[in-house]
Amino acid sequence: MSEQCTESCSSCAEDCAERKEGKPDFSAKLHEKSSVKKVIGIVSGKGGVGKSLVTSLLAVTMRRRGYQAAILDADITGPSIPKAFGIKEKARGGESGLLPAKSRTGIDIMSINLLLEKDTDPVIWRGPVIAGVVKQFWTDVIWKDVDFMFIDMPPGTGDVPLTVFQSIPVDGIIVVTSPQELVSMIVTKAVKMAEVMTIPVLGLVENMSYFKCPDNGKEYQIFGDSHIEEIAAEHNLKVLAKLPIEPKIAAACDQGTIELFEGNWFDPAAEVLEKMEGKKNA
Repeated sequence: MSEQCTESCSSCAEDCAERKEGKPDFSAKLHEKSSVKKVIGIVSGKGGVGKSLVTSLLAVTMRRRGYQAAILDADITGPSIPKAFGIKEKARGGESGLLPAKSRTGIDIMSINLLLEKDTDPVIWRGPVIAGVVKQFWTDVIWKDVDFMFIDMPPGTGDVPLTVFQSIPVDGIIVVTSPQELVSMIVTKAVKMAEVMTIPVLGLVENMSYFKCPDNGKEYQIFGDSHIEEIAAEHNLKVLAKLPIEPKIAAACDQGTIELFEGNWFDPAAEVLEKMEGKKNA
């Protein structure tokens, strides 16, 4: 690289080695026995907004619509997907690869907790190792005839989201938010990362949007006024769903019965997903 290089190839006249070699290819090859049509990343710029819940309910919604759904749990240090679905058995595997666990209704799930001896065993690994495991969930697991794979990602824009965006052919992302004002900045960070990685943002989901009182039927905004519409308009995005604060949802996750919970909040999101052009990775 020239000492005068600014890494701005559009304005550079140097015939440097970096330009000749091109950008490195970090893409990972899907297992030869796998078939995945659409990959959707569930992201946020901060923790505690309910990405795992949104991931679970999206998978459940698409399964109820007759699609084969799958969840790749990329939140290695905080995996909660198996608990929400009540999965206690471990993932199985052989010489050809790992097989994901199946939920009651047939949703394929792979999570680090399905490989640990005990669910409570901590994962004390550095970022590159964690990112490598996520990559292996794509390359070494046999995902059969999946229509929609949802990737539950850890918060922020660090190693794991970068690995997912660079290694896995993500068709689009859904950004999960909460009503607090600071979320505007957080959403912007997530959207900008997607733009840099040239991945479409399908829309926003606001969790903990309101609480509907069972006594009088009125809706109360516990965390203050929602800014989701303003944020969506600022980035020219759709609001796909507004999830209420619902104790029954929390109970369903704790009891491992999220698939049995009834709710139509994600119907608009499902319609957006159904309109996406099919993309088969082999």
